[in-house]
Amino acid sequence: MKKRYDRELSLKELAALPDDQIDTREVPDLDEAFWKAAKLVKPDPTQQITLRVKRSVLEAYKATGKGYQTRMNAVLESYAKVLRKG
Repeated sequence: MKKRYDRELSLKELAALPDDQIDTREVPDLDEAFWKAAKLVKPDPTQQITLRVKRSVLEAYKATGKGYQTRMNAVLESYAKVLRKG
């Protein structure tokens, strides 16, 4: 029995649902053609560094919750790609 939800479920709520109760209508099927065209992409290794950032920047990212350092890295990586194109 699939149903639409009037709001986005939290991860905890979603994890508690049985698989047959999760609305997957918007998720495309991963057919054989998809897997034939799929390419393995290995992530770039990370390196631990010391970085000074403004307190306001750090607090803003921390306020977004777990994974804030990964999000900060994603923003920096996007900017690095722009620099390489320039």
